[in-house]
Amino acid sequence: MALYTIGDLHLSLAKEKPMDIFGDRWQNHTEKLRAAFQNLRDDDLTVLCGDLSWGMNLEETAPDFHFVDGLPGKKVLLKGNHDYWWTTAAKTKKFFAEQGITTIDILHNNAFFFGDWAICGTRGWFYEEERGGEHDAKIMRREIMRLETSLKAAGEHKKLVFLHYPPIYANYRCEEILALLKEHEVSLCCYGHIHGKGCAWAFNGWHEGTEFKLVSADAVNFTPVRLLF
Repeated sequence: MALYTIGDLHLSLAKEKPMDIFGDRWQNHTEKLRAAFQNLRDDDLTVLCGDLSWGMNLEETAPDFHFVDGLPGKKVLLKGNHDYWWTTAAKTKKFFAEQGITTIDILHNNAFFFGDWAICGTRGWFYEEERGGEHDAKIMRREIMRLETSLKAAGEHKKLVFLHYPPIYANYRCEEILALLKEHEVSLCCYGHIHGKGCAWAFNGWHEGTEFKLVSADAVNFTPVRLLF
């Protein structure tokens, strides 16, 4: 049994969505993902760091979720900025039940457990990127609250955090999220969102006791990253 992660699958099996804006390596990326996941076992767990489907509503995501459901292992999914289909975790779980999707669960105001470790996380936010004034600040406060709720749900377990937005990127730092990671002694923070040439500005390394990893699909060659086993 092993723990893996990957972000930004950007699936679009219901209708074609060109991905060349992110670079040539996205050609046939669905098949690259299918092939890479074949190295996993049915008792493995993969955390998916947002932006799973381009579907605009749950009905449009059905082929994408069935694709993921058919891959080996269990999966835990958190929200990304392009998951426009997202309404509530409860509605998504109801949709999974109606569709017979059994290997995917939702990380949202909660935590999951893998041995001695707790899997925590939320979408996060780029406060400075969107420049939305008070609306933007409200989103950031809500995301910080969700991360804190998730970390508290972990109890005394050792903690891993998974985000969609990076808390450190180029000259940007989300001090509130970084403070939570330090307070809760988070060993590892994995994130997605960054693609193509932007990966050169991504932070991979240690900061105040936490290791940071970019795990967007193109950054990891469309191959889930093994974290624990």
